[in-house]
Amino acid sequence: MLYSYCGHSGVQLPRLSLGLWHNFGSVDDFGVATQMLLRAFDAGICHFDLANNYGPEPGSAEVNFGRILREQLASHRDEMFVASKAGHDMWPGVYGTGSSRKNIIASCDQSLRRTGLDYFDIFYSHRYDGVTPVEETMEALIQLVHQGKALYVGISKYPPAEQALAYKILKEAHVPCLLSQYRCSLFDRKAQRQNFQLAADSGSGVICFSPLAQGLLTGKYLNGIPEGSRAAKQSGFLQKSQVTPERVAAARQLQQIAEARGQSLAQMALAWVLADARVTSVIIGTSSVAQLDNNLQTLDKLSFSTDELQAIEAIVADPALSF
Repeated sequence: MLYSYCGHSGVQLPRLSLGLWHNFGSVDDFGVATQMLLRAFDAGICHFDLANNYGPEPGSAEVNFGRILREQLASHRDEMFVASKAGHDMWPGVYGTGSSRKNIIASCDQSLRRTGLDYFDIFYSHRYDGVTPVEETMEALIQLVHQGKALYVGISKYPPAEQALAYKILKEAHVPCLLSQYRCSLFDRKAQRQNFQLAADSGSGVICFSPLAQGLLTGKYLNGIPEGSRAAKQSGFLQKSQVTPERVAAARQLQQIAEARGQSLAQMALAWVLADARVTSVIIGTSSVAQLDNNLQTLDKLSFSTDELQAIEAIVADPALSF
């Protein structure tokens, strides 16, 4: 495994981190989830990314992670960097969502109980909700650090103005933002243009999720929508309408470049995100040990030639590809 320092801190993270957004919930195969997490840890992935609402059912990914940690990896807690977040819908009533102090503090307490942890290595505000003052949300994160419930804090998906304000408040409180989490892929470069440099200038690391555009950059959809795939489901984060002819055609062209590099499309897509010097780590989501192993091979070739980057840019510059 390769590691990178996180912003202006002494924390190192693996270039590939394991996300438990999908495939670790109560509806998933616990045995497979256990195998994937153990394989990831054995391969040097020490950063595990959770959120209070990951499942389904919401909260069940934290429960399953805690069970695996307790039953298989209890003696290795200090070798791990565990993240969780709060801000999206989680429980009924007006306090079960959003970025208020009430929700942030209650969510962290619940997440600690579900995982069985004494503290999180980092706890995020999962989103700017458009209502709660940034000052209130950041004060809640600062409180978690002072209470010993989190060692570090981070923000996720914050717009540029709110992102900059969050950094200022946290810095003044001597609880700097360790990580800023944004969606980024060859088909989604908005954060790369709008948020990454703000993070770098403020000393925050950047960690990216959905680097494979919910599977569109894996080669899975090059010949239609497979049965059982994310896009084939009635609900989810990838809809059939998003598997457009333009994105499929672009993926085919990108796969040709990847094959010439000796990589799969997924491996090249991950390497492309990691090629940005401002990116500390990329969160991968896997459904099998074989898929995890394939992603790990990304690290065998992270560099790109100028010609390769220009060829990739010529393909992904099409506005029709962007989410």
